[in-house]
Amino acid sequence: MSESQERESGVGHDDGATRDSAVHGYETLLVDVEDRIATITINRPEARNALSRTVIREIHEALDALRDDDSVGAVVFTGAGEKAFIAGADITQVRTYTMHTGLESAMQRAFDSIESFEKPTIAAVNGFALGGGCELAMACDIRIASTTARFGLPETTLGVLPGAGGTQRMARLVGIGRALDLILTSRMLNAEEAERWGLVSRMSSPETLLADAREVARTILTKGPVAVRLAKLVVRAGADADLTTGQVVERLAQTVLYTTADKNEGAQAFIDKRPAQFRGE
Repeated sequence: MSESQERESGVGHDDGATRDSAVHGYETLLVDVEDRIATITINRPEARNALSRTVIREIHEALDALRDDDSVGAVVFTGAGEKAFIAGADITQVRTYTMHTGLESAMQRAFDSIESFEKPTIAAVNGFALGGGCELAMACDIRIASTTARFGLPETTLGVLPGAGGTQRMARLVGIGRALDLILTSRMLNAEEAERWGLVSRMSSPETLLADAREVARTILTKGPVAVRLAKLVVRAGADADLTTGQVVERLAQTVLYTTADKNEGAQAFIDKRPAQFRGE
């Protein structure tokens, strides 16, 4: 990709590092892999990265390709340009939605695939994250917001509701009362409010957002990969279960981890005061 394309897309300007590879063949996405971190950029800046049917399909395809790619250990989502992470669904297509579209729920399934993705996912939210953009971010494991980010679920203004997991994930992240406040009034949260409410866990400057998100991913990649995957699974499963059931799932996962070579390596590395060399075994 040329320097002019990088400037336009907002990719590659953060740390000047050379990419290990770039995955081509997508119409609406840029998928780059560097240091075991895949960065998926929604690349429709002229439409504020609105989620078209093509974007949704290509997110599915990209995740399918990355799921079995052993050279990838984490995924970062971001949007091209500086104005928007994702400014919602493509309104030109929303007008054509039917009952069949709702029942098919391609967007909900795409975001479910992000939430259930075995490897850690991070949303680097640069600018507006509205409607489907906010829903995609909520499906990620970690959300980091630029100080210029804005979050909202304005679907009721259009006579519909946040139907790609937004009503459920928002209530789980910030509580029912706050979720209803956002959904029923369509008001937006700035980055500081989003962090205070627990919608995002960190804030970053626009200039360092992507680099900071990748640094979080690099930190995660230093941990035991089996432990990371099981921790994701246990937290997600436990969130929808009672405490006792959640603790049973936690105990079973820990029992599995006690049998791994990574557990022995982690303990020995701590004793030796050296970085652990995990192998995912």
